[in-house]
Amino acid sequence: MNIVNDEIKFEEENSCRLFAHKPQHVGFISTRLAGTDGVSLEASKWAYLFEKEGFTCFYFAGECDRAPERSYIVSEAHFKHPNIREIHRNCFRLKKRSDYVSQRIHELRLRLKKHLYNFIRQFKIDLLVAENCLTIPLNIPLGIAIAELISETGISTIAHHHDFFWERQAFMRNAVWEYLNMAFPPHLPQIQHVVINSSANNQLSLRTGISPTIIPNVMDFDNPPEPVDDYASDVRKALGIEDDQLFILQPTRVVKRKKIELAIEIINRLGRKAKLVISHASGDEDYDYECRVKEYAVMLGVDTIFVSDIINEKRGFTESGKKIYTLNDIYPYADIVTYPSDFEGFGNAFLEAIYFRKPIVVNTYSIYAMDIQPKGFSVIEINGYITDKAIRQVEKVLEDEKLRKKMVDHNYEIAKTCFSYSILHKKLKNLLMQCTACDF
Repeated sequence: MNIVNDEIKFEEENSCRLFAHKPQHVGFISTRLAGTDGVSLEASKWAYLFEKEGFTCFYFAGECDRAPERSYIVSEAHFKHPNIREIHRNCFRLKKRSDYVSQRIHELRLRLKKHLYNFIRQFKIDLLVAENCLTIPLNIPLGIAIAELISETGISTIAHHHDFFWERQAFMRNAVWEYLNMAFPPHLPQIQHVVINSSANNQLSLRTGISPTIIPNVMDFDNPPEPVDDYASDVRKALGIEDDQLFILQPTRVVKRKKIELAIEIINRLGRKAKLVISHASGDEDYDYECRVKEYAVMLGVDTIFVSDIINEKRGFTESGKKIYTLNDIYPYADIVTYPSDFEGFGNAFLEAIYFRKPIVVNTYSIYAMDIQPKGFSVIEINGYITDKAIRQVEKVLEDEKLRKKMVDHNYEIAKTCFSYSILHKKLKNLLMQCTACDF
């Protein structure tokens, strides 16, 4: 295979703008568009509003649970693909990379770019939405391929950035600085950049000169949750929660920055019969922390369960026949939500707890302090560690139904004003006016 000659021929054939008509088809691109991770959930919300306004959405990813007739799946687009993981291992926590690794990056970059061109042609895509794949370098070939495609076609693009590489210590020692500066994110005139918090706005502007739009994560606060139906009526039983047990929900992945030890300590210090339910798996990060959480829970005598196998974006059944529930099924039964993270890009779980009118214990992570706390929410706050005051507040909220209702209703009204779909709709309308000539 003559990579250089093939690439030159391919790019010459596709150097013109692919479409010049009024945009109607939106193409979402990500490493994964499936399950209940924050990127997939926010992409679904964006797609919902695009569809509501008459656009048709299509999806390019390494894993995708959207409608098959609108999906284009390429295994190498996933950050968990063996070839992509091999590249990742040989690019980070190192100071230099081998010629072989560079060659593999470009081989996969060319392959992915050809698929991206096919995706655009097949579905007549004329507006791209890049979901975090131009932000966090979990798949370097994909990011470079997307950047080159945008440059070669001039296609209008919205880059939706959730968490940048400079926000994670693991990415700061690397052998791919030129790729990171080129594509994570790329500074191209066709791209409208979106960040989810004011800190990312400041850092992106400072580091790259890019002026992004801030669009926070949102929930559909104009439409409250549906009442619990028969399907979800057995949630407590399915989770093994006894009638006299508190149901304490930790609705996050099991990664170090979630500080789940603090949730375990809260339950230990409450001294009440309770079960901590952790909804998500470890994901793309190390499993050592999950072992640490399990050991710590045993050490403090806290009943803790991990239920990612029965929680998904859609209902169904596992291979063993167990029912699969959505987070919407789980939240109504929780007595309180713990959210002790020390870093978050925004805070989907925070908004979910507010949406389902649940009291929440939240660590004052930086984005919460900058973008959420000033709105005036009534929550139980901790600042990196558990205090007697925090435990007393938890006890009072659990025991006083009137206080609890006052808190959650107050929080819902604030969120309805600040973090509803109507906010996202207005922001998307402005974005589209900047990057296309369409009338949203």
